[in-house]
Amino acid sequence: MYQERVVLCGSSAYEKKYYLNEDFRGLPEQVRSELQIMCVLYTEEIGGVLTLVFEEDGTLEFEVSADEGDLLYDDIGSVLKIKELREKKRGLLEALEVYYKVFFLDEELPEE
Repeated sequence: MYQERVVLCGSSAYEKKYYLNEDFRGLPEQVRSELQIMCVLYTEEIGGVLTLVFEEDGTLEFEVSADEGDLLYDDIGSVLKIKELREKKRGLLEALEVYYKVFFLDEELPEE
């Protein structure tokens, strides 16, 4: 069904906007809210643009970018914050990967 990378959501400190891919409107409201809070707080604290993207194999990656002249963007803080988010939100991120693999890549549910 999907052969390329797919954006799940993203937030921009420059435009003060949050985006959720319409293909994921079927996610529970609590999950959508948690994603929005996570992304917006990241860009408010660190700056730049944060995008969560599913790779072709279904893994969820954090992509970060910043305008070239953005002196307020915190490069080191970005790495630390993403590491913190991966640890604190591990359950959510893993569940999103399973959701994507099952509903978008038509894979079987993983065995427990």
